[in-house]
Amino acid sequence: MRKASGTPAAASAAPADDAAGAARKAVDALYASDLAAQALGIEVLSVGPGHVRVSMRVRPDMLNGHRTCHGGIIFALADTAFAFACNSYGDAMVAAGASIEFLAPVVCGEQLVATARETSRSARHGIYDVSVTGASGEPAAHFRGRCARLRAPSNAS
Repeated sequence: MRKASGTPAAASAAPADDAAGAARKAVDALYASDLAAQALGIEVLSVGPGHVRVSMRVRPDMLNGHRTCHGGIIFALADTAFAFACNSYGDAMVAAGASIEFLAPVVCGEQLVATARETSRSARHGIYDVSVTGASGEPAAHFRGRCARLRAPSNAS
């Protein structure tokens, strides 16, 4: 492949690179002010328009009474991946609803990876599926989130 800017390969790669860079910038900005994600030790692994991979190691303070990872912590990981994916276009989106299915217990020390993928998106709404897997690659949970465009508060009294 030639690197000249006039080649079809360079012209077709530029928009994808720009979109990926814009998505990364949007997610980095959101992460910088997401104190909950930071406190949980969530790390952003990869970003693209409409999709994100994040990870988190399960700590002792994340365990429930059965000595497995608390479902709320797994939900928070999946919800963070969802939030970053639906905001990856730079438009302010918030959760309008979400559900999760827990598929397997997660033990202390396990590294979880949550992969969010856009299922559908319009100017006002989106649906994202998030797969949470453990170190073995086996699914630990499946999350589905619905987002809506954040509206500016009205000045109505």
